[in-house]
Amino acid sequence: MTLAGVQHNGKPGYPWLVFLHGFSGDCREWQAVGESLRDYPRLYLDLPGHGESAGVSVAGFNDLSNLLASTLLSYNILNYWLVGYSLGGRIAMFQACQQPKGLSGIVVEGGHPGLRDAGSREARLASDRRWATRFRAEPLPDVFADWYQQPVFASLTDAQRGELIALRSRNSGADLAAMLEATSLGVQPDLRSALSACSAPFYYLYGERDEKFAAIAAELNAERHVIPHAGHNAHRENPGAVAASLAQILRLRTKDTL
Repeated sequence: MTLAGVQHNGKPGYPWLVFLHGFSGDCREWQAVGESLRDYPRLYLDLPGHGESAGVSVAGFNDLSNLLASTLLSYNILNYWLVGYSLGGRIAMFQACQQPKGLSGIVVEGGHPGLRDAGSREARLASDRRWATRFRAEPLPDVFADWYQQPVFASLTDAQRGELIALRSRNSGADLAAMLEATSLGVQPDLRSALSACSAPFYYLYGERDEKFAAIAAELNAERHVIPHAGHNAHRENPGAVAASLAQILRLRTKDTL
């Protein structure tokens, strides 16, 4: 079993950019950013429960890590960067901690490295289970109308919020619920120590209006890039600035290997 994805070729010798979207997104989420990096071969994946991978399910992060590795092998991707937003960023960090061969580096936008104590994890898992129950039982526009009222999305305008609700409501509620439970922050280990021991370069992006993840970024042993005029969903709110940060990172890291 592998994940569905959309791939685009780049120049010979350049590392692949493997893009991982956030919860309720799909392979299209990163394409506005990725298409400005046409020298690099690019793979935009649909995560389990999303897009063309809607029928794929995983039991947890270890299962998802193995599935991602199998998917990359199926595309013969042996030299690559992982670029992930939110849930996709958490997956990228977890994958990097497995020290996989061929990983050149990770770029994480607004991804949480993990909760520090059991009480916080239990509370988060209970909250995600309540959301999952709603995703299974209620019309998705109603659930997402409340989802995007969470504090982390406070920087969204009413128009942006409405656009996201319409876009995300094309998903299957049951499939989203299963993925939410399998990859809840409540079941994710705290990755801070493991990330510090990783050999792969680690870059962290966050919007200047995203106070929560600005504070999280300060805890990590990563090079930080602040995206202006953006909140939590920086690559959607300011794709040009995110693309520029990615281009800078990749230019510095790949110039000596080409």
